[in-house]
Amino acid sequence: MSYSNTDTGGKTADPYTQKNLQDPPLKEKVEDLIRFVEKSKFCLMTTRIADSGLLVSRCMALAAQEGNGVDLIFHANSESGKTDDIAGDNDVNLGFLNNSGEWASISGRASVISDRDTVRKYYSQALKAWIGDLGDGTHDGGPDDPRVIVIKVKAVTAQYAVSNKTMIGGIVDVAKGAITGEVPTVNKLRYLGEEELAQWRSAGSSS
Repeated sequence: MSYSNTDTGGKTADPYTQKNLQDPPLKEKVEDLIRFVEKSKFCLMTTRIADSGLLVSRCMALAAQEGNGVDLIFHANSESGKTDDIAGDNDVNLGFLNNSGEWASISGRASVISDRDTVRKYYSQALKAWIGDLGDGTHDGGPDDPRVIVIKVKAVTAQYAVSNKTMIGGIVDVAKGAITGEVPTVNKLRYLGEEELAQWRSAGSSS
C-alpha cells in the first residue's frame, strides 16, 4: 500500500524523479557511485539499537573497499554500541552527502570482523587517536589491540543522485524552474539492485 493524497489526472505527480531518473549501462552506474563515495569519504551509518529497536546514525569514515568497490570497510572500536546493534540486526544503511546536495544511500548487511590479519590489512596509525592507549600494554590502539575491529558492509541496493551539470548551470536551471514551473534536469538519479551489484562483484573477481 502506498500513500497518496492527490489525483494529478494521469500526469506524473513526481516530475523531478521522472525527468532525472537514469538507467545507463551497469559500468557507468557503479563507477559513478564508487567515485562519489570515495570523494565523499564520510557517511552516516544507521543501525537499529539492540535494546530499543530505534534507529541511530553515527558518522563513519571510509577505510577501504572490497567487492570490486561496492562493499565498504570501516574501522571501529569493538566496545562501541554499533557492534552490539549489528549483532542484533545486521541490516544497515550508509548515507553519503556533500555540500552541493549530491547524495548516495546504500542499504547493506554489516559484519564485524576481529580477525587480526584483516585488521592489520586495513589498520591506520591514525586510529590511535580515536581508540586511545590505556597503558596496559595490550589496549594501546595498535593493530593487535582487541578493541580495533573492522566493519564490512556488503551493499545490497544503492540509490544516488550526482550532478550532471556544473554548479552554475544547475543554479540557472533551478532558478528558471522556480519561475516557469518546469522541473530542471540537474541530477543523475540512479538505482542499483541486488542482482546488479552481485553481477558487478562477479566481474571484479573474474578479472
